[in-house]
Amino acid sequence: MAASKRWAAFPYESKAFDYGGDKLAKAWDTLHGGDAEPFPDAARVAGAIRKTPALGKAAQADQLAAQLQDAWRSHHRGDFQDAFEAGSALGPLGASVAVKAGGIHAVYLVDDEKEQLKRFEQLAALADAAARAWPDDANTHYRHAFALGRYSQGISIAKALSQGLAGKVKQSLDKALKLAPKHAEAHTALGLYHAEIINKVGAMIGGLTYGAKAAAGEEHLKTALKLTPASPIAHIEYGNGLLLLFGDRKEDEAAAAYEKAAKLKPRDAMEKLDVAFALSQLEE
Repeated sequence: MAASKRWAAFPYESKAFDYGGDKLAKAWDTLHGGDAEPFPDAARVAGAIRKTPALGKAAQADQLAAQLQDAWRSHHRGDFQDAFEAGSALGPLGASVAVKAGGIHAVYLVDDEKEQLKRFEQLAALADAAARAWPDDANTHYRHAFALGRYSQGISIAKALSQGLAGKVKQSLDKALKLAPKHAEAHTALGLYHAEIINKVGAMIGGLTYGAKAAAGEEHLKTALKLTPASPIAHIEYGNGLLLLFGDRKEDEAAAAYEKAAKLKPRDAMEKLDVAFALSQLEE
């Protein structure tokens, strides 16, 4: 996905999200509690290359690790295009940061719906290629589900279902959770899978055709909250899921979830955008 022009800039002050030098490693577990991304040090990269030689050359593990860390620093401080381009240049090894940065930017900072749709389609293809090349990495599968899910939301339900996209999203999420059972964002996404299917086609057809169940959806969303209680997106999507599953009956609980998200202190640029979104929902 070539970036022919500069993307819209992160619209907030990013000084607090500078993880230069050793700051990144020290903050990593906090920053990546939601996606369970392993810290990309030289040992991690070398180990990945030993198992999957297509990822690069073992002799370059130090250099590749440094490049990956810099790509993540760009993502966390809101330089999403730089993160995307740096990650893309690293092939499957950098697909996780590339898709995450490109996807978050598209969700919040791309206004044109056609451009958004194009972005998610291209990111899904990038993640799918990475998952095929590096199938034992949980986030290659999760990023594919994320991008494909966002793409599905942008087209008609009839088109999405006819293309079998729902099944592909669930398959990728199941693979991610098998590899990383405590992947909070995958639990959130799987919860929303159940919720959106039921909301669109009803509980009976959703259950019989797609295995979607309201109880399972709510349980996955709650699991994500338990795993990452300080993550704004876990609360936002919990609220969204409740509205999809129960409508007005859970409106107060959904509003409380948005309020919780809005009060959390963002730890990087992505969370700043999440918090701003939660605040905007409360103002409507």
